[in-house]
Amino acid sequence: MSLPYAILTALLEKPSSGLELTRRFDKSIGYFWSATHQQIYRELGKLEAAGLIRALPATQPTRGQKKEFEVLPSGRAALTEWASGQQDPKPPRDALLLRMRAAAVVGRDGLDEELRRHLGLHRRQLAD
Repeated sequence: MSLPYAILTALLEKPSSGLELTRRFDKSIGYFWSATHQQIYRELGKLEAAGLIRALPATQPTRGQKKEFEVLPSGRAALTEWASGQQDPKPPRDALLLRMRAAAVVGRDGLDEELRRHLGLHRRQLAD
């Protein structure tokens, strides 16, 4: 599973709390790897238990204060090993690609408009 490595990457960019990670996923990593708030918090706990990250010391002890996490050297090493590893490509599962294949059989009615719409969506996403 790649989520722990996505979190390590984000934390190496900037130590963050779980809430901040969720927001950052929505704005950057989420464009190609999505995760729910619950998944992020669950992985933070696992990464901390594995000794790959740690909670930064709080400046003032306050009940309910958000914990910020940073990557430990072991976490950087794990990310480096994972990033330099090999993985076979996975076939894409995209409804648009399937619709294009179906259009080759039943006709292209409406497909050109949908492709232009998708192109516009991707251009806006790229601009972000």
